[in-house]
Amino acid sequence: MKNTFDVLIIGAGPIGINCALECKKRGWNYVVIEKGALTNSLFNYPKNMTFFSTSEKLEIDEIPFISNNPKPNRDEALEYYRRVVTSNKLNIHLYETVKHIEKEKEIFKVTTSKTEYLAKKVIISTGFYDIPKLINVPGEDLPKVTHYYKEAHNYSLQKVIVVGASNSSVDAALEIWRKGGDVTMVVRGETIGERVKYWVRPDIINRINEGSIKAYFNSEITKIDSETVEIKTPKGDLTLENDYVVALTGYVPDFNFLKQSHIALSDDGRNIPNYNPETMESNIEGLYLAGVICGGNETHKWFIENSRIHAKLIAEHIESLNESTK
Repeated sequence: MKNTFDVLIIGAGPIGINCALECKKRGWNYVVIEKGALTNSLFNYPKNMTFFSTSEKLEIDEIPFISNNPKPNRDEALEYYRRVVTSNKLNIHLYETVKHIEKEKEIFKVTTSKTEYLAKKVIISTGFYDIPKLINVPGEDLPKVTHYYKEAHNYSLQKVIVVGASNSSVDAALEIWRKGGDVTMVVRGETIGERVKYWVRPDIINRINEGSIKAYFNSEITKIDSETVEIKTPKGDLTLENDYVVALTGYVPDFNFLKQSHIALSDDGRNIPNYNPETMESNIEGLYLAGVICGGNETHKWFIENSRIHAKLIAEHIESLNESTK
């Protein structure tokens, strides 16, 4: 029957691709559904982003990732994963959004923006880059505000507030400043994040100490207007002239999609989905989780390098189930 598969994988990021490779080598009938471009999250990373990990830690299925740099950049990663997909002729459907998953007896019915699929097993590997954490202040919906950063050129000669002190915030602040932007950082904490890349953290601290980049710590934005931003600081409230706000405050998985799929989430504020770490199977039999989606709100816990194993754990579990029913 058309559109009937052994395994349906949601998400064509590195881990979703790895799951597809595990299916292909076992001869299973599989399909990958991706709502955006191939490796959509990586595609939306800043153009000049450099990974924290070295290339060998980003490899999947022991396929070599050769980089010209000690740590690969975004374009090298896009090329690597694209070549893995094309050279292995993986079955991936792009620009198709999964709307609903429902299990009927032993089969999953997966409804997308284009059609319906039936699958014996489903793997959710959708990452967390699509839903930004909002700062929830008046004016956040103005065109001058963005929760994503691509490149610095359009911020040249502009007054830019960068919200946050994570890797993405620090990278954006430094790059915009070096391209001629007037950069001010607004940080809730008292210092630059400890998890910032070790070769970048001294750079941003030095730029702040010398006054090249202004920074308000233990501070937060309270209101955004077309030409100004109001912030609350330990020394009182301030109104700053402003052209753009780059609010890189992090992202969260699509918890509504998980709930609609009947996956249980922890009620301790972390929203960690229920799954068996030995098999990656969720509380719904036959429905698996892979990659950073497993971390709930703790999106810093899982990366490509430490979640690559998920694909093999899932495939081996499905394989064992198949053997037991023979």
